[in-house]
Amino acid sequence: MTERNHDRETGRVTVPDDRRVVITGIGAITPIGDSAEGLWAGVRAGQSAVRTISRFDASPFPSHVAAEVAFDPLDHMTEKRSRRLDRFSQFAVVAAQQALADAGLTAEGISAEGAGIYVGSALGGIAFAEEQHEAYVRKGVHGVNPMLALSVFGGAAASNVTIELGLNGPSLSNGNSCASGMIAIGEAARLIRDGRVDVMLAGGAEAPLAPLTFGAFAMIRVISTRNGEPETASRPFDKGRDGFVIAEGAAVLALESLSHARARGARIYAELLGYGTSSDGHHMTAPRPDGAQAAHAMTLALADAGLAPDEIDYVNAHGSSTVLNDPTECQAIRLALGDQADRISVSGTKGLHGHALGATGAMETAICAMALQRGHLPGTANLVDRDPACDLDIVPPGGRDEQVTTLLNNAFGFGGINASLAMRAI
Repeated sequence: MTERNHDRETGRVTVPDDRRVVITGIGAITPIGDSAEGLWAGVRAGQSAVRTISRFDASPFPSHVAAEVAFDPLDHMTEKRSRRLDRFSQFAVVAAQQALADAGLTAEGISAEGAGIYVGSALGGIAFAEEQHEAYVRKGVHGVNPMLALSVFGGAAASNVTIELGLNGPSLSNGNSCASGMIAIGEAARLIRDGRVDVMLAGGAEAPLAPLTFGAFAMIRVISTRNGEPETASRPFDKGRDGFVIAEGAAVLALESLSHARARGARIYAELLGYGTSSDGHHMTAPRPDGAQAAHAMTLALADAGLAPDEIDYVNAHGSSTVLNDPTECQAIRLALGDQADRISVSGTKGLHGHALGATGAMETAICAMALQRGHLPGTANLVDRDPACDLDIVPPGGRDEQVTTLLNNAFGFGGINASLAMRAI
Protein backbone atom coordinates (compact mmCIF):
# COMPACT_ATOMS: atom_id res chain seq x y z
CA MET A 1 0.00 0.00 0.00
CA THR A 2 2.81 2.40 0.87
CA GLU A 3 6.27 2.72 -0.58
CA ARG A 4 8.80 1.35 1.88
CA ASN A 5 12.58 1.38 1.85
CA HIS A 6 14.65 -1.14 3.79
CA ASP A 7 17.99 -0.06 5.20
CA ARG A 8 20.30 -3.04 4.66
CA GLU A 9 22.57 -2.14 7.56
CA THR A 10 19.96 -1.46 10.24
CA GLY A 11 17.05 -3.47 8.85
CA ARG A 12 14.78 -0.50 9.56
CA VAL A 13 11.82 0.24 7.33
CA THR A 14 11.49 3.84 6.15
CA VAL A 15 8.58 5.55 4.43
CA PRO A 16 8.81 8.80 2.45
CA ASP A 17 7.76 11.80 4.55
CA ASP A 18 4.89 12.61 2.20
CA ARG A 19 3.40 9.21 3.00
CA ARG A 20 3.98 9.14 6.77
CA VAL A 21 0.84 10.03 8.75
CA VAL A 22 0.90 12.16 11.89
CA ILE A 23 -1.69 13.43 14.35
CA THR A 24 -1.56 17.22 14.66
CA GLY A 25 -4.93 18.04 16.20
CA ILE A 26 -7.36 16.54 18.71
CA GLY A 27 -10.99 17.40 19.36
CA ALA A 28 -12.84 15.64 22.15
CA ILE A 29 -16.24 15.72 23.82
CA THR A 30 -15.97 13.10 26.57
CA PRO A 31 -17.36 12.33 30.02
CA ILE A 32 -13.97 13.14 31.60
CA GLY A 33 -13.20 16.32 29.70
CA ASP A 34 -13.82 18.59 26.75
CA SER A 35 -11.09 19.30 24.13
CA ALA A 36 -7.64 17.73 24.01
CA GLU A 37 -6.48 19.36 27.22
CA GLY A 38 -9.71 18.57 29.04
CA LEU A 39 -9.50 14.92 28.01
CA TRP A 40 -5.89 14.67 29.16
CA ALA A 41 -6.69 16.42 32.45
CA GLY A 42 -9.38 13.80 33.01
CA VAL A 43 -6.91 10.99 32.33
CA ARG A 44 -4.40 12.45 34.79
CA ALA A 45 -7.06 13.05 37.45
CA GLY A 46 -7.95 9.36 37.30
CA GLN A 47 -11.53 9.88 38.49
CA SER A 48 -14.33 7.85 36.91
CA ALA A 49 -17.12 9.85 35.25
CA VAL A 50 -19.63 7.01 35.61
CA ARG A 51 -22.74 8.01 37.56
CA THR A 52 -26.38 7.05 37.96
CA ILE A 53 -28.15 7.97 34.73
CA SER A 54 -29.81 11.38 34.87
CA ARG A 55 -31.03 11.61 31.25
CA PHE A 56 -34.01 9.28 31.75
CA ASP A 57 -35.57 6.87 34.22
CA ALA A 58 -33.51 3.68 34.05
CA SER A 59 -35.39 1.91 36.85
CA PRO A 60 -37.07 -0.62 34.47
CA PHE A 61 -33.64 -1.99 33.60
CA PRO A 62 -31.12 -3.95 35.66
CA SER A 63 -28.42 -1.35 34.97
CA HIS A 64 -28.80 2.27 36.09
CA VAL A 65 -25.33 3.66 35.32
CA ALA A 66 -23.68 5.46 32.40
CA ALA A 67 -21.01 8.03 31.60
CA GLU A 68 -22.79 11.17 30.44
CA VAL A 69 -21.29 14.24 28.82
CA ALA A 70 -21.91 17.76 30.15
CA PHE A 71 -22.65 19.40 26.81
CA ASP A 72 -24.73 22.42 25.85
CA PRO A 73 -24.80 22.84 22.06
CA LEU A 74 -25.51 26.56 22.48
CA ASP A 75 -21.98 26.94 23.86
CA HIS A 76 -20.74 25.97 20.41
CA MET A 77 -23.36 26.90 17.81
CA THR A 78 -26.45 29.00 17.21
CA GLU A 79 -29.82 27.82 18.41
CA LYS A 80 -31.01 27.51 14.81
CA ARG A 81 -28.06 25.31 13.90
CA SER A 82 -28.45 23.18 17.03
CA ARG A 83 -32.08 22.43 16.13
CA ARG A 84 -30.97 21.04 12.78
CA LEU A 85 -28.51 18.58 14.31
CA ASP A 86 -29.18 15.71 16.66
CA ARG A 87 -26.81 15.07 19.55
CA PHE A 88 -24.43 12.69 17.78
CA SER A 89 -23.99 15.13 14.89
CA GLN A 90 -23.52 18.01 17.32
CA PHE A 91 -20.73 16.05 19.01
CA ALA A 92 -19.02 15.33 15.69
CA VAL A 93 -19.21 18.91 14.42
CA VAL A 94 -17.83 20.40 17.63
CA ALA A 95 -15.06 17.79 17.94
CA ALA A 96 -14.05 18.43 14.31
CA GLN A 97 -13.90 22.16 14.92
CA GLN A 98 -11.78 21.59 18.02
CA ALA A 99 -9.41 19.31 16.10
CA LEU A 100 -8.89 21.95 13.42
CA ALA A 101 -8.24 24.67 15.98
CA ASP A 102 -5.89 22.44 17.96
CA ALA A 103 -3.93 21.67 14.79
CA GLY A 104 -3.72 25.33 13.78
CA LEU A 105 -5.61 24.57 10.56
CA THR A 106 -8.56 26.36 8.99
CA ALA A 107 -11.59 24.91 7.29
CA GLU A 108 -10.95 27.05 4.23
CA GLY A 109 -7.35 25.92 4.03
CA ILE A 110 -7.97 22.19 4.26
CA SER A 111 -11.00 22.36 1.99
CA ALA A 112 -8.84 23.90 -0.72
CA GLU A 113 -6.47 20.93 -0.30
CA GLY A 114 -9.24 18.37 -0.82
CA ALA A 115 -9.55 17.24 2.80
CA GLY A 116 -12.53 15.28 4.03
CA ILE A 117 -13.74 13.43 7.10
CA TYR A 118 -14.32 9.81 8.12
CA VAL A 119 -16.60 9.19 11.13
CA GLY A 120 -17.43 5.93 12.88
CA SER A 121 -20.60 5.41 14.93
CA ALA A 122 -22.19 2.19 16.09
CA LEU A 123 -25.70 3.60 16.38
CA GLY A 124 -25.76 6.93 14.57
CA GLY A 125 -28.94 8.88 15.31
CA ILE A 126 -30.95 6.00 16.74
CA ALA A 127 -31.46 7.68 20.14
CA PHE A 128 -32.90 10.75 18.41
CA ALA A 129 -35.19 8.48 16.38
CA GLU A 130 -36.40 6.92 19.62
CA GLU A 131 -37.16 10.36 21.03
CA GLN A 132 -39.08 11.31 17.90
CA HIS A 133 -41.07 8.08 17.96
CA GLU A 134 -42.24 8.98 21.44
CA ALA A 135 -43.28 12.41 20.13
CA TYR A 136 -45.18 10.72 17.30
CA VAL A 137 -47.06 8.46 19.73
CA ARG A 138 -47.98 11.42 21.95
CA LYS A 139 -48.77 14.09 19.34
CA GLY A 140 -49.00 12.40 15.98
CA VAL A 141 -47.02 13.28 12.88
CA HIS A 142 -47.13 17.02 13.59
CA GLY A 143 -45.16 16.45 16.78
CA VAL A 144 -42.19 14.97 14.94
CA ASN A 145 -39.07 17.02 14.22
CA PRO A 146 -38.96 17.59 10.43
CA MET A 147 -35.20 16.91 10.52
CA LEU A 148 -35.77 13.29 11.60
CA ALA A 149 -35.04 11.68 8.23
CA LEU A 150 -31.85 13.73 7.87
CA SER A 151 -30.60 12.96 11.38
CA VAL A 152 -30.90 9.24 11.95
CA PHE A 153 -28.81 7.79 9.13
CA GLY A 154 -25.26 6.74 9.92
CA GLY A 155 -23.69 9.26 7.55
CA ALA A 156 -25.36 12.27 9.15
CA ALA A 157 -22.44 13.23 11.38
CA ALA A 158 -19.83 13.16 8.62
CA SER A 159 -22.18 14.98 6.25
CA ASN A 160 -22.89 17.69 8.80
CA VAL A 161 -19.17 18.19 9.37
CA THR A 162 -18.57 18.62 5.64
CA ILE A 163 -21.42 21.14 5.44
CA GLU A 164 -20.29 23.05 8.53
CA LEU A 165 -16.67 23.24 7.39
CA GLY A 166 -17.25 23.39 3.64
CA LEU A 167 -15.23 20.24 2.96
CA ASN A 168 -15.43 18.69 -0.50
CA GLY A 169 -13.03 15.78 -0.05
CA PRO A 170 -13.73 12.14 0.87
CA SER A 171 -16.55 11.63 3.36
CA LEU A 172 -17.21 8.19 4.79
CA SER A 173 -19.17 6.77 7.69
CA ASN A 174 -18.99 3.27 9.08
CA GLY A 175 -21.06 1.40 11.63
CA ASN A 176 -18.56 -1.27 12.65
CA SER A 177 -19.80 -1.37 16.24
CA CYS A 178 -17.24 -0.55 18.92
CA ALA A 179 -14.35 -0.55 16.43
CA SER A 180 -15.97 2.16 14.28
CA GLY A 181 -13.95 5.16 15.41
CA MET A 182 -10.62 3.39 15.11
CA ILE A 183 -11.53 2.00 11.69
CA ALA A 184 -12.41 5.53 10.54
CA ILE A 185 -8.96 6.73 11.65
CA GLY A 186 -7.16 3.80 10.03
CA GLU A 187 -8.98 4.18 6.73
CA ALA A 188 -8.45 7.96 6.65
CA ALA A 189 -4.75 7.41 7.32
CA ARG A 190 -4.63 5.10 4.30
CA LEU A 191 -5.82 7.95 2.07
CA ILE A 192 -2.87 10.05 3.18
CA ARG A 193 -0.41 7.17 2.87
CA ASP A 194 -1.68 6.46 -0.64
CA GLY A 195 -1.00 10.07 -1.62
CA ARG A 196 -4.65 10.92 -2.31
CA VAL A 197 -4.84 13.75 0.24
CA ASP A 198 -2.47 15.51 2.64
CA VAL A 199 -5.01 16.24 5.39
CA MET A 200 -7.99 14.33 6.79
CA LEU A 201 -10.25 14.57 9.81
CA ALA A 202 -11.25 11.25 11.35
CA GLY A 203 -12.86 9.90 14.50
CA GLY A 204 -16.08 8.69 16.07
CA ALA A 205 -19.28 10.04 17.60
CA GLU A 206 -21.93 8.34 19.72
CA ALA A 207 -25.07 9.47 21.58
CA PRO A 208 -26.79 6.26 22.74
CA LEU A 209 -28.38 7.42 26.01
CA ALA A 210 -32.08 6.94 25.42
CA PRO A 211 -34.31 4.44 27.27
CA LEU A 212 -34.89 1.76 24.65
CA THR A 213 -31.44 2.10 23.10
CA PHE A 214 -29.84 1.74 26.53
CA GLY A 215 -32.28 -1.00 27.52
CA ALA A 216 -31.40 -3.07 24.46
CA PHE A 217 -27.90 -3.53 25.87
CA ALA A 218 -29.27 -4.26 29.33
CA MET A 219 -31.49 -6.98 27.89
CA ILE A 220 -28.53 -8.90 26.45
CA ARG A 221 -26.73 -8.62 29.80
CA VAL A 222 -23.51 -7.03 28.65
CA ILE A 223 -23.56 -3.89 30.83
CA SER A 224 -22.67 -3.50 34.48
CA THR A 225 -25.30 -3.68 37.21
CA ARG A 226 -23.05 -2.24 39.91
CA ASN A 227 -25.68 0.41 40.59
CA GLY A 228 -24.78 1.09 44.21
CA GLU A 229 -21.22 2.14 43.31
CA PRO A 230 -21.44 3.76 39.87
CA GLU A 231 -17.89 5.13 39.91
CA THR A 232 -16.52 1.60 40.25
CA ALA A 233 -18.83 -0.06 37.73
CA SER A 234 -16.37 -0.08 34.82
CA ARG A 235 -13.33 -2.07 35.99
CA PRO A 236 -11.23 -3.50 33.15
CA PHE A 237 -9.21 -6.61 34.00
CA ASP A 238 -10.56 -6.69 37.57
CA LYS A 239 -11.82 -9.98 38.94
CA GLY A 240 -15.07 -8.31 40.00
CA ARG A 241 -16.03 -6.84 36.63
CA ASP A 242 -19.56 -7.58 35.46
CA GLY A 243 -19.96 -5.71 32.18
CA PHE A 244 -19.20 -2.47 30.39
CA VAL A 245 -20.70 0.95 31.07
CA ILE A 246 -22.34 2.79 28.19
CA ALA A 247 -21.07 6.30 27.51
CA GLU A 248 -21.54 9.08 24.98
CA GLY A 249 -19.23 11.55 23.30
CA ALA A 250 -16.93 12.05 20.34
CA ALA A 251 -13.30 12.42 19.34
CA VAL A 252 -11.96 13.68 16.02
CA LEU A 253 -8.29 13.80 15.00
CA ALA A 254 -6.58 15.99 12.43
CA LEU A 255 -4.30 13.74 10.37
CA GLU A 256 -1.60 15.04 8.02
CA SER A 257 1.26 13.76 5.97
CA LEU A 258 4.50 14.40 7.83
CA SER A 259 5.84 16.59 5.04
CA HIS A 260 2.70 18.74 5.11
CA ALA A 261 2.86 19.11 8.89
CA ARG A 262 6.55 20.01 8.88
CA ALA A 263 6.15 22.50 6.05
CA ARG A 264 3.80 24.57 8.18
CA GLY A 265 5.67 24.04 11.46
CA ALA A 266 2.87 22.07 13.08
CA ARG A 267 3.02 20.61 16.57
CA ILE A 268 2.88 16.82 16.23
CA TYR A 269 1.36 14.51 18.84
CA ALA A 270 2.36 11.15 17.36
CA GLU A 271 2.77 9.16 14.17
CA LEU A 272 0.32 6.53 12.94
CA LEU A 273 2.53 3.69 11.71
CA GLY A 274 0.19 0.84 10.87
CA TYR A 275 -3.38 -0.38 10.89
CA GLY A 276 -4.94 -3.84 10.86
CA THR A 277 -8.44 -5.29 10.91
CA SER A 278 -9.89 -8.78 11.10
CA SER A 279 -13.14 -10.60 11.86
CA ASP A 280 -13.70 -13.34 14.41
CA GLY A 281 -16.39 -15.06 12.34
CA HIS A 282 -17.66 -16.49 15.61
CA HIS A 283 -20.49 -14.75 17.52
CA MET A 284 -22.33 -11.43 17.69
CA THR A 285 -21.50 -10.65 21.32
CA ALA A 286 -18.86 -13.13 22.50
CA PRO A 287 -15.23 -12.85 21.35
CA ARG A 288 -13.63 -15.83 19.69
CA PRO A 289 -12.34 -17.81 22.72
CA ASP A 290 -8.81 -18.38 21.42
CA GLY A 291 -8.28 -14.69 20.59
CA ALA A 292 -6.71 -15.68 17.27
CA GLN A 293 -8.36 -13.05 15.09
CA ALA A 294 -7.94 -10.25 17.63
CA ALA A 295 -4.26 -11.20 17.63
CA HIS A 296 -4.30 -11.23 13.83
CA ALA A 297 -5.49 -7.60 13.75
CA MET A 298 -2.51 -6.65 15.94
CA THR A 299 -0.15 -8.69 13.78
CA LEU A 300 -1.47 -6.97 10.67
CA ALA A 301 -0.95 -3.56 12.26
CA LEU A 302 2.64 -4.53 13.11
CA ALA A 303 3.28 -5.76 9.57
CA ASP A 304 1.73 -2.62 8.08
CA ALA A 305 4.03 -0.54 10.30
CA GLY A 306 7.12 -2.62 9.53
CA LEU A 307 7.54 -3.38 13.24
CA ALA A 308 8.61 -6.46 15.15
CA PRO A 309 6.93 -7.43 18.45
CA ASP A 310 10.06 -6.46 20.41
CA GLU A 311 9.59 -2.85 19.26
CA ILE A 312 6.24 -2.45 21.07
CA ASP A 313 6.45 -0.87 24.52
CA TYR A 314 2.80 -0.52 25.49
CA VAL A 315 -0.68 -1.72 24.54
CA ASN A 316 -3.73 0.42 25.07
CA ALA A 317 -6.27 -2.36 25.39
CA HIS A 318 -9.89 -2.39 24.36
CA GLY A 319 -10.44 -3.48 27.97
CA SER A 320 -14.22 -3.34 27.87
CA SER A 321 -14.70 -4.68 31.43
CA THR A 322 -16.82 -7.57 30.21
CA VAL A 323 -16.35 -11.02 31.68
CA LEU A 324 -15.32 -12.63 28.37
CA ASN A 325 -13.46 -9.85 26.54
CA ASP A 326 -10.73 -8.92 29.01
CA PRO A 327 -9.02 -12.32 29.43
CA THR A 328 -9.50 -13.08 25.73
CA GLU A 329 -7.75 -9.82 24.84
CA CYS A 330 -4.86 -10.66 27.16
CA GLN A 331 -4.56 -14.01 25.41
CA ALA A 332 -4.62 -12.23 22.03
CA ILE A 333 -1.85 -9.86 23.11
CA ARG A 334 0.27 -12.86 24.05
CA LEU A 335 -0.44 -14.50 20.70
CA ALA A 336 0.51 -11.35 18.79
CA LEU A 337 3.59 -10.36 20.80
CA GLY A 338 4.87 -13.72 22.01
CA ASP A 339 7.51 -13.57 24.74
CA GLN A 340 7.55 -9.77 24.46
CA ALA A 341 4.12 -9.67 26.12
CA ASP A 342 5.78 -10.16 29.52
CA ARG A 343 7.84 -7.00 29.00
CA ILE A 344 5.22 -4.47 27.90
CA SER A 345 2.79 -2.33 29.88
CA VAL A 346 -0.95 -2.64 29.25
CA SER A 347 -3.83 -0.46 30.37
CA GLY A 348 -7.47 0.25 29.61
CA THR A 349 -9.10 3.63 30.17
CA LYS A 350 -12.81 2.75 30.02
CA GLY A 351 -12.92 2.73 33.81
CA LEU A 352 -12.61 6.52 33.51
CA HIS A 353 -14.79 7.49 30.55
CA GLY A 354 -16.97 4.43 30.04
CA HIS A 355 -17.56 2.80 26.69
CA ALA A 356 -18.88 5.24 24.07
CA LEU A 357 -19.28 2.40 21.58
CA GLY A 358 -18.16 3.63 18.13
CA ALA A 359 -16.53 6.77 19.55
CA THR A 360 -14.36 5.02 22.12
CA GLY A 361 -11.60 3.86 19.78
CA ALA A 362 -11.17 7.45 18.62
CA MET A 363 -11.09 8.75 22.21
CA GLU A 364 -8.47 6.16 23.12
CA THR A 365 -6.38 6.97 20.05
CA ALA A 366 -6.36 10.59 21.21
CA ILE A 367 -5.29 9.45 24.68
CA CYS A 368 -2.53 7.30 23.17
CA ALA A 369 -1.24 10.21 21.10
CA MET A 370 -0.97 12.42 24.18
CA ALA A 371 0.58 9.59 26.22
CA LEU A 372 3.35 9.28 23.62
CA GLN A 373 3.86 13.02 23.51
CA ARG A 374 3.81 13.58 27.28
CA GLY A 375 5.50 10.52 28.71
CA HIS A 376 2.67 9.18 30.85
CA LEU A 377 0.81 5.88 30.54
CA PRO A 378 -2.86 6.14 31.57
CA GLY A 379 -3.95 4.03 34.50
CA THR A 380 -6.58 1.29 34.64
CA ALA A 381 -9.21 2.79 36.92
CA ASN A 382 -10.92 0.56 39.48
CA LEU A 383 -8.37 -2.23 39.16
CA VAL A 384 -8.40 -3.62 42.69
CA ASP A 385 -8.10 -7.39 42.32
CA ARG A 386 -6.62 -8.35 38.97
CA ASP A 387 -8.18 -11.36 37.28
CA PRO A 388 -5.49 -14.09 37.19
CA ALA A 389 -6.50 -14.75 33.58
CA CYS A 390 -5.36 -11.20 32.74
CA ASP A 391 -1.72 -12.04 33.44
CA LEU A 392 0.03 -9.02 31.93
CA ASP A 393 1.68 -5.94 33.42
CA ILE A 394 -1.52 -3.91 33.85
CA VAL A 395 -0.83 -0.24 34.63
CA PRO A 396 -2.57 0.45 37.97
CA PRO A 397 -5.00 3.27 38.74
CA GLY A 398 -3.34 6.66 38.59
CA GLY A 399 -1.12 5.75 35.68
CA ARG A 400 2.63 5.61 35.34
CA ASP A 401 5.14 8.25 34.25
CA GLU A 402 6.98 6.41 31.53
CA GLN A 403 8.20 7.54 28.13
CA VAL A 404 7.44 4.84 25.59
CA THR A 405 8.29 4.98 21.92
CA THR A 406 5.87 2.63 20.18
CA LEU A 407 2.46 1.23 21.08
CA LEU A 408 -0.52 -0.76 19.87
CA ASN A 409 -4.06 0.49 20.38
CA ASN A 410 -6.93 -2.01 20.17
CA ALA A 411 -10.67 -1.74 19.52
CA PHE A 412 -12.97 -4.75 19.28
CA GLY A 413 -16.68 -4.71 18.56
CA PHE A 414 -19.89 -6.70 18.42
CA GLY A 415 -19.96 -9.08 15.50
CA GLY A 416 -16.32 -9.99 16.08
CA ILE A 417 -14.90 -6.87 14.40
CA ASN A 418 -11.28 -6.25 15.40
CA ALA A 419 -9.03 -3.25 14.74
CA SER A 420 -5.57 -2.24 15.87
CA LEU A 421 -3.36 0.79 15.30
CA ALA A 422 0.42 0.98 15.71
CA MET A 423 1.62 4.40 16.86
CA ARG A 424 4.99 6.00 17.57
CA ALA A 425 6.33 9.04 19.40
CA ILE A 426 7.91 11.59 17.10
